[in-house]
Amino acid sequence: MSDDVLRAPAPHPGAVRAAFFDVDNTVIRGASAYQLARELFRRGFFRRRDILRFGWMHLKYLTVGETKDQAEEVHDRAAAFIAGRTVAEITAVGEEVYDTVLGLRIYPGTLRLIDEHLAAGYEVWFVTATPVEIGRLIARRMGATGCLGTVAEHRGGVYTGRIVGNLMHGEHKAEAVRELAARTGIDLAASYAYSDSLNDLPMMNLVGNPCAINPDLKLRRHASDVGWPIREFRGRGRRVWGRSLRSASLAGGVWVGGVIWRQLRKRLAAGFQR
Repeated sequence: MSDDVLRAPAPHPGAVRAAFFDVDNTVIRGASAYQLARELFRRGFFRRRDILRFGWMHLKYLTVGETKDQAEEVHDRAAAFIAGRTVAEITAVGEEVYDTVLGLRIYPGTLRLIDEHLAAGYEVWFVTATPVEIGRLIARRMGATGCLGTVAEHRGGVYTGRIVGNLMHGEHKAEAVRELAARTGIDLAASYAYSDSLNDLPMMNLVGNPCAINPDLKLRRHASDVGWPIREFRGRGRRVWGRSLRSASLAGGVWVGGVIWRQLRKRLAAGFQR
């Protein structure tokens, strides 16, 4: 394992060691769900007024930061948008998004950590608020063990538009990791957890070896205070932006603003031609 990451103690006899990774801005630059949503919009899944709603959510995110209620609102709306669509259809779109976008946004440094853990016999789990089908797809394509993600209800292979259980966020990530460890025999004291956000503190506190990757300002301060390792895999320019604004939200806000501006410009041009 890398020298600047704490080495885990030997697990209890018969126990399993694991490494738990948040996905967005930890494994992949930006928000994986945003990239999926952008492709779904291109294919006509969303209406323009839906984009305006998401634009308002992004603006709130930029000004006041992420909250549990806001995250739940975003995922509830996203689940409603895919109601009536099949799991196979969304998964197929996800595969294309991975090949054209997400696979190109993987941080090489995080990929090396994942490969090191796998080579050392660890299980590697992604724990993410992203829809579980997309999280599992990313995990499978990267050779990870599996994914714990937000579950959108489906019946007969068709999405109902509702979320099952809780959004995989904050304390709910910790609950899911505890349940997985109890079910599979993972020794949490001998395991690792990686994230970029203080929101994942409950999950990181569960393991013997937490590590901050590309941390936001709050997590960076906490990691420094308690002596956790900090790994920075972003380029210098992105690191500066990351200290004040989350890159995924900024990208989303810019994209939404661009969509709205293009529509207004078309309408103005049409008006002048009358």
